[in-house]
Amino acid sequence: MEKTYNPTSIEQALYQTWEEKGYFKPHGDTSKEAYSIMIPPPNVTGSLHMGHAFQDTIMDTLIRCERMKGKNTLWQVGTDHAGIATQMVVERKIAAEENKTKHDYGREAFIDKIWEWKAESGGNITQQLRRLGASVDWDRERFTMDDGLSAATQEVFVRLYEEDLIYRGKRLVNWDPKLHTAISDLEVENKDKKGHMWHFRYPLADGALTADGKDYIVVATTRPETVLGDTGVAVNPEDPRYQDLIGKNIVLPIVNRLIPIVGDEHADMEKGTGCVKITPAHDFNDYEVGKRHSLPMINILTFNGDIRDAAEVFTTNGEISDVYSTDVPTQYQGLERFAARKALVAEMETLGLLEEVKDHDLTVPYGDRGGVVIEPMLTDQWYVRTAPLAEPAVKAVEDGQIQFVPKQYENMYFAWMRDVQDWCISRQLWWGHRIPAWYDNEGNVYVGRTEEEVRAKHNLAPVVVLRQDDDVLDTWFSSALWTFGTQGWPENTDALKTFHPSEVLVSGFDIIFFWVARMIMMTMHFVKDDDGKPQVPFKTVYMTGLIRDENGDKMSKSKGNVLDPIDMIDGIDLESLVEKRCGNMMQPKLAAKIEKNTRKTFENGIEPYGTDALRFTLAAMASTGRDINWDMKRLEGYRNFCNKLWNASRYVLMNTEDQDCGFATDAELDYSLADKWIESQFEIAAKEFNAHIENYRLDMASNTLYEFIWNQFCDWYLELTKPVLWKGNEAQQRATRRTLITVLEKTLRLAHPVIPYITESIWQSVKPLVDGVEGETIMTQALPQFNAENFDEKALADIEWVKAFITSIRNLRAEYDIAPSQGLDVIFKAADETDVARLEANLNVLQSLAKLDSVQVLSQGQTTIDGQEIPACATSLVQKSTLMIPMAGLIDKDAELARLDKEYARIQGEIKRIEGKLNNQGFVAKAPEAVVAAERAKLEGYQETLVKLEEQKATIAAL
Repeated sequence: MEKTYNPTSIEQALYQTWEEKGYFKPHGDTSKEAYSIMIPPPNVTGSLHMGHAFQDTIMDTLIRCERMKGKNTLWQVGTDHAGIATQMVVERKIAAEENKTKHDYGREAFIDKIWEWKAESGGNITQQLRRLGASVDWDRERFTMDDGLSAATQEVFVRLYEEDLIYRGKRLVNWDPKLHTAISDLEVENKDKKGHMWHFRYPLADGALTADGKDYIVVATTRPETVLGDTGVAVNPEDPRYQDLIGKNIVLPIVNRLIPIVGDEHADMEKGTGCVKITPAHDFNDYEVGKRHSLPMINILTFNGDIRDAAEVFTTNGEISDVYSTDVPTQYQGLERFAARKALVAEMETLGLLEEVKDHDLTVPYGDRGGVVIEPMLTDQWYVRTAPLAEPAVKAVEDGQIQFVPKQYENMYFAWMRDVQDWCISRQLWWGHRIPAWYDNEGNVYVGRTEEEVRAKHNLAPVVVLRQDDDVLDTWFSSALWTFGTQGWPENTDALKTFHPSEVLVSGFDIIFFWVARMIMMTMHFVKDDDGKPQVPFKTVYMTGLIRDENGDKMSKSKGNVLDPIDMIDGIDLESLVEKRCGNMMQPKLAAKIEKNTRKTFENGIEPYGTDALRFTLAAMASTGRDINWDMKRLEGYRNFCNKLWNASRYVLMNTEDQDCGFATDAELDYSLADKWIESQFEIAAKEFNAHIENYRLDMASNTLYEFIWNQFCDWYLELTKPVLWKGNEAQQRATRRTLITVLEKTLRLAHPVIPYITESIWQSVKPLVDGVEGETIMTQALPQFNAENFDEKALADIEWVKAFITSIRNLRAEYDIAPSQGLDVIFKAADETDVARLEANLNVLQSLAKLDSVQVLSQGQTTIDGQEIPACATSLVQKSTLMIPMAGLIDKDAELARLDKEYARIQGEIKRIEGKLNNQGFVAKAPEAVVAAERAKLEGYQETLVKLEEQKATIAAL
């Protein structure tokens, strides 16, 4: 082994070896239990972010554990075609490089350009997965638009259509006026904005009056341009001000349309004027009100978001209607929507119908890709009837076939699924699975796998011209088939029979409905056991929290607080980090602020920490379901942990290589108490680690590893071996060498799932020294389980006593500034014969590690030594016994009191400084909560230190 741990020198070469030798593949022994995880397919356009790194670390840890248990494991890998994102990437590329649009290419040629781009640049995230150590089966890598998954997607669409579970209808959708497509709620980013609320007077028709004698009612809106599409006004049926007006009409200003007043609980009596304008074609809430009261729908916007030259009028069911005129006032025709807003407000003011304008805080929906305000738009789309699919999917969770971890996320799942809405599955894009539907010139629709199938099925003559639907399917539609589509469905393949259902899905709570629920619905509908029982896609859904920055803010490029996992693995200099965060910022002031914060936070850039340190940090923070504030100091601490393991392993190897480690059958072995203790401690660690993994508590599993490796093995056991290795007889040394190397080898196996690179690298040096260890890689060795034969409860208790004795001596040295090299004469007042026996049995170890010249034992009640009074001592408890160090001659009393006074004054100064901060209301109000909490914790620590200093001063003064 190299003297210094250098992750960059071992990681990539090791991964290449693992992949080339096929260690990630299922072993194929179907007599063994199978275990599979299907990776949530990242976007093909993407790069590894902290969320990916977090979830992939969890999945890799789980899959490595099960592989080491001998199971036939598959971690299925693949990427998603990411319809909108990928199309945008390639559109930008051809615009920048060729000054062309997709229309210059045409549909087929443009799609060819996308496949070209994928071949050249679409594998970035999969290469980064390799850097993270992900032990996926690369030979089974899938893509949501590969031939197999395309066929599966088409098959699902056709079958659902034939079962009347897919239909085409005119409904309201989130419409991106820039990208010209419907988008899902997940692709809508709601932003808080300062805006206005306009209050308009709507004149009552036919001489009607309000309860207070007015000939108009007042409605309020944040979107005045939609007035042109109003088809009703709602009031609460319990509202005494307007009850008599229900069923009467108003004359809609500007367009002079007669529209009804309806009674609906959507109108809040306590909010505004209590009157709500209803625009069913341009507002989701109004759409529902319109359906309840059979109000017509009037679409006034083009797909660009401009005012139409002629409106479209539809019935509640989406059929063309002539109940209202399609005329649009000339002055608004062709106006951009926000220009139309200004014009309409101005006209209402001119007409004397603008009651007032109020400042108003708005939540405005933006498309996360197009970056423009989203419009609710009435369009023809394809839908899945989800209610029949949701019923068995709800029951699967109710019955415990699928468990959510943490369990409270079941409530979120049930809330969505028990009030499920039909799912819009069509998108107005070119890149994606084209909808397998064809139209003739009369508008008849035919669904089938191919045009040939459609013609044969419907006996269509060759002269009948068919045109395939231009839309593609929502990316979530094909992703919903991921667990079974990747395994060869609709064929009943060996892979499907072996690895489905999968074991666990690791995901974020934000896509419980968009992906998790839809996978459950689709899988249970299409995949059945031999007895016809629906299969679930996975048995457990493990919901992770979100990784936030050190202040608890969500990481985003716009905030400039994103951390790249690869930068933490490889390191990045400050200038490159600044450029990465600020280079594409369009707002100079924001860029300057981000640059300032970056330079302050990362004065020297980011050092290379290596993959294992990053993985251990992520695992250690993986408390189920909770958001995580990232902490670079923890990353640094876990890199130190890796260094500690490396250096400890070098110590073991230096003391065991070319030495007799007692594996010969006739070797005489005399195990020390410490040897028995570390074996017992390891068994505890193995038991706890496995239990925590079983419960998806990777944070606790990581803590178990840390505690055992750092505190028990490195800090204590290695020290306890030194007296034996230096002064023990051959049988004792042989036993300790054997314990050193065997416990290290088991420890490497236990830690391997979390920190695979360093454990594999060390294990390759360790395995030749351990009798019976065979195999080329640690990842196919057995994961240690609890073995009662190696557990010695007495050894545990005795060594804890030894540790307490040594720790007491070291603490007293630190408190009274006694040099570690200074030999001590100590007095031990034993509580009972057990402690006397422990002292005698471990005297050599205690004298060696605590640097003791002599130990004198006092019995209970003894108050003199050789007829003399017991001198003034510094004392400490060792469990029930008392340890005393005579202080005379050890320290300069006056100098020590002066040192303590100086330290006391320094601590008082720190307390005064922090109290000043915390008493400053400006600091408390403006500083992040975490910063204020840290200052309070510091204050508490300093106050405790003062108490200890006072106690030490009193002891010294009494000498």
